[in-house]
Amino acid sequence: MNLARLILSAIFIAIMLWLWYPYLTTSKITATTIPEIEIFPDYTANVLKQTVFNKQGEISHKVTATRMELYQELGFTYFSEPTFTLFSENDIWAISATEATLYENNDNKKLILEQNVVAKNLNPIAMVQKITTEQIEVYIQDSTMHSNQLITMTGPNLVITGKGLNADLKKETLELINHTQTIYYDKENYDQ
Repeated sequence: MNLARLILSAIFIAIMLWLWYPYLTTSKITATTIPEIEIFPDYTANVLKQTVFNKQGEISHKVTATRMELYQELGFTYFSEPTFTLFSENDIWAISATEATLYENNDNKKLILEQNVVAKNLNPIAMVQKITTEQIEVYIQDSTMHSNQLITMTGPNLVITGKGLNADLKKETLELINHTQTIYYDKENYDQ
């Protein structure tokens, strides 16, 4: 019986080698990768300073950035270390971040600011002087801001924290979607 098993095992191994021989001898074919398409900006600017006017000839907003890249066909502009100053009827807001992307696909320009976002109200008597978050969307023509990130709003003698923000700069309304905490300080003990 041992001789029969040995012969069957040898025949089985021979058949398997014969069947697998083409796969074992062919060179390894590398997977074909789709080449990455390199996209270059249509226009770049270093140390950008720009003022944009509305149809009435009034300043709509100002932009400063260390670098700007315009991708015309894709419909967006990328900014490094930008500061956008939005002018509304009542207040002026300066919004800065590590990076921002401006989408101009529709009538209302959508600006997405990301990483270390700080929105400062330049009105010295405003109740909320500063808003900090990690990401915020600004609709320039509507003068509205939206975020679903953690938000901290500070004023002369208060700190408000929460998650999510809806702001209308024309109507001077700020709404926290999910309020977490409000802390009031005495004016003489407050250190901004």
